[in-house]
Amino acid sequence: MADFGISAGRFVAVVWDKSSPVEALKDLVDKLQVLTGSEGRVSVENINQLLQSAHKESSFDIILSGIVPGSTIVHSAEILAEMARILRPGGCLFLKEPVETAVVNNSKVKTASKLCSALTLSGLVEVKELQQESLSPEEIQSVQEHLGYHSDSLLSLQITGKKPNFEVGSSSQLKLSIANKSSSSLFSFHCLAPVKPAVDPAAAKLWTLSANDMEDENMDLIDSDELLDPEDLKKPDPASLRAPSCGEGKKRKACKNCTCGLAEELEKEKSKEQMSSQPKSACGNCYLGDAFRCASCPYLGMPAFKPGEQVLLSNSNLSDA
Repeated sequence: MADFGISAGRFVAVVWDKSSPVEALKDLVDKLQVLTGSEGRVSVENINQLLQSAHKESSFDIILSGIVPGSTIVHSAEILAEMARILRPGGCLFLKEPVETAVVNNSKVKTASKLCSALTLSGLVEVKELQQESLSPEEIQSVQEHLGYHSDSLLSLQITGKKPNFEVGSSSQLKLSIANKSSSSLFSFHCLAPVKPAVDPAAAKLWTLSANDMEDENMDLIDSDELLDPEDLKKPDPASLRAPSCGEGKKRKACKNCTCGLAEELEKEKSKEQMSSQPKSACGNCYLGDAFRCASCPYLGMPAFKPGEQVLLSNSNLSDA
């Protein structure tokens, strides 16, 4: 019992489950009460009721789980997190759990490394294995009955973890002062606050220009228009902007997302071809309506339209004409 560091005035929690023998649990609690004395306290909690318990944060100095001889408790991530919550800063958790030595997929029983990782993820530090031993025949039978797990490669692992010396969510102000320090001090704080290189005042003045400098006659300013050559002011020829292969070949075709003007040029040519394919008026009165149209006018039966407006005739109108 001295291995657990239990002494007078300590607050200890003993976690058990249905696999824990009743007589062994009572014997363990009696021994703990003698060690803690009247100033301490020993609380007994069933693991299935731990999450519903009314224990406040930082209630216990030491938690023993699965330590009852014959127990085969498997600790979930939620249970480990709750134990870390009710531990006092600097308090210790001691637990005993059957572990699998072989790699088994989807196993109910963890391996030793996974159990250590589970304690670390729950918020504990200084996690280490204390003892590994073979399961007794009674413990093997308990694993089969209460966990429904059958394996010949199980061991009993006793492990411990410590809660950090601060509570979850606590904060502390960092007092860092690197002003007027020696070069050695600046070097020691280099990883926290790198020292900026000194700026040459003459170099900084070259890049500083205020509104007063714009009105100062002694300030030599360069006109941006003087930087342009006469060739820069000439409007470029549209043909020079066209890509070398654009519009070449037997069939002229504009590129996708054409920007050289070939697409607009081809569209205009297509419109002219459509206009030229339409029949021309002999009398010049076709646009006025049927009252002014000849008997053979292809626009008979169509409404009046504006002069020059494009009117498309159907194939039936053209054949009738």
